[in-house]
Amino acid sequence: MDNFMNLSISAKSCNEGFARSVVAAFTAPLNPTVDEINDIKTAVSEAVTNCIVHAYDHDESGIININAFLEGDTVHIAISDKGVGISDIAKARQPFFTTKGDEEDRSGLGFTVMETFMDSLDVQPNGDKGIVVTMTKAINHTEN
Repeated sequence: MDNFMNLSISAKSCNEGFARSVVAAFTAPLNPTVDEINDIKTAVSEAVTNCIVHAYDHDESGIININAFLEGDTVHIAISDKGVGISDIAKARQPFFTTKGDEEDRSGLGFTVMETFMDSLDVQPNGDKGIVVTMTKAINHTEN
């Protein structure tokens, strides 16, 4: 591990942009391309939004933890909550699946977006409550 960071934020919508900016800034020493940094910011945004909307159902007293570390040319990011959890992770990872239905304008593409923009995505229970989303992205140092 070359460097690491830990960040805890309230599950407030206004913190989503802050979280994605912090992780982007943390990744800057790897010299990512604009596309790579946008991929990371998008994935972090989706994971944090999932915590706010699904894990905590907009309960702003919830806590979202973001841990990241750099290893060589790769950033590893873990975003966790202690919310309601996911009863069927495989089903939740299917495109267009959402538990919100008509309640909110949700597309059910959060995990699909994370998986598309990152090199790896893992979703696991976080002990007895919540989930941990772990993502990695290798920085290739080439313009696409």
